[in-house]
Amino acid sequence: MIRLVASIFFAAAAAIASTNAASAMTIEKIVSPGGIEAWLVREKSLPLVTLNYAFHGGASQDDADKAGTANLTADLLDEGAGELDGKTFHERLENRAIEMSFQVGRDYIYGSLRTLNDNRDEAFDLLRLALTNPRFDADAIDRIRGQTMATLQRDTTNPNDLASRRWWQTAFPDHPYGRESKGTLESVPRITAADLREYVRRVFARNELKVSIVGDVDAKTAGMLIDRAFGALPAKNDLKPIANATPTGLGKRIVINVDVPQAVVTFGGQGIARQDPEFMAAYIVNHILGGGSFSSRLYREVREKRGLAYGVSDSLVWFRRAAVMLGGTATRADRTADALAVIEQEVKRMAEEGPTPEELAAAKSFLKGSYALSLDTSGKIAAQLTQIQIDDLGIDYVQRRSALIDAVTIEDAKRVAKRLYGGGLLVTVAGKPKGLTSSGTTE
Repeated sequence: MIRLVASIFFAAAAAIASTNAASAMTIEKIVSPGGIEAWLVREKSLPLVTLNYAFHGGASQDDADKAGTANLTADLLDEGAGELDGKTFHERLENRAIEMSFQVGRDYIYGSLRTLNDNRDEAFDLLRLALTNPRFDADAIDRIRGQTMATLQRDTTNPNDLASRRWWQTAFPDHPYGRESKGTLESVPRITAADLREYVRRVFARNELKVSIVGDVDAKTAGMLIDRAFGALPAKNDLKPIANATPTGLGKRIVINVDVPQAVVTFGGQGIARQDPEFMAAYIVNHILGGGSFSSRLYREVREKRGLAYGVSDSLVWFRRAAVMLGGTATRADRTADALAVIEQEVKRMAEEGPTPEELAAAKSFLKGSYALSLDTSGKIAAQLTQIQIDDLGIDYVQRRSALIDAVTIEDAKRVAKRLYGGGLLVTVAGKPKGLTSSGTTE
């Protein structure tokens, strides 16, 4: 009941605060007494504090034979810390309506904390314990490992996971980005408590920590809270170097035979780095082709005109050491070849012709207007600010973003379309697609 009441309150609070936060947001750069830099958005209307942060590291730091270490670490951080076992730790969170979570990406491990102002000291103390002194008790490890193994076992027959996993393995062979963040059925059983503690030792440090805080808290108090959570961490991390990489296998099609009603298609190619001067043009062009809106070319051609699939989209994905364009769809086995042919045709057409001036204008309008939706809750604001820090876009990016979009010309869009989509696609298909076989590969 406590958790339900807290969730209702937080949801209502987020809805009330969204208008103020998104429309008139002032971002303040602060430095804690301990020297940790953070971005603060002060929202005085509600008694909440939301924290979002990221440590450079992520799943790319896993040993090749122990893939899934970062993921298992994140899943266990709230399963007991210090003198508090898992049951007691969770009771403390629930009794104080504190929300704490951890997620793993390829380059970063992310965390979030949300609490009422009255409970903020205890909330930040619990976070400090989780980051500096996680217990990694044997029973907790066995339970969470079992859950992970069950998920991985289900994934062996899941066409979405099969197509995606094969795409990444093929695009980035012998590179950390090619490994599954969750690990494998072979690697997860190898991970020990010592491996988890070693991951924490190497990754959780102050030097590449990105922190955002949103709520009814002033700069002085925010600084003290940040030190409360992170001040006891080591000054520097101890990360393994990760090499730059570009996706391989472009021009290949790999069919993975699995007995399921639908076939799942994953397609992708070379992307554009977030710091590339042409990124914004690429972002707009990608939106026009298949960026998730109902007006995209892929959606219109694949679904609306031909009814080949319920949905289809593509997006730009960027990491510290690589960037890709990645898309997908799911369709009937006997329509897969037709759907893929339309996708490839539209990708080629975009590369050769680029968008029209009308498409460019409409995309600009949509991307500027919809941005507020990524800033309509304190949690979204904090997460967005952390990502802006990771991408090194500058504290004024939110204010500059519309001008960056407006600056893209039709010539820019046509040039970047050729660059983005002219290099060919790597395609993986999981299912029993009629009339499709692997090509460009020895498989």
